[in-house]
Amino acid sequence: MYLAKVYVTYKPSILDPKGEAIKDALHRLDYENVAAVTLGKYFEIKLTPGEKPLAEQVDEMCDRLLANVNMETYRYEITELEA
Repeated sequence: MYLAKVYVTYKPSILDPKGEAIKDALHRLDYENVAAVTLGKYFEIKLTPGEKPLAEQVDEMCDRLLANVNMETYRYEITELEA
């Protein structure tokens, strides 16, 4: 069995209003050295080998459901779980 860890965030050209709100709140709490906050999504997907390579399957999942490819970018790591 394998574990895919998927990280989804806004593309750099897209405004992240929730990230900006968190940054402003941190400034109000006297964390003035915070320059930027990026909010994202994190998924853990357990997979068993199939007909397609795992990386191809995870790419398809991200493109079709997990990320809005017009506004978001994603990256992932696939590791083998110990039995």
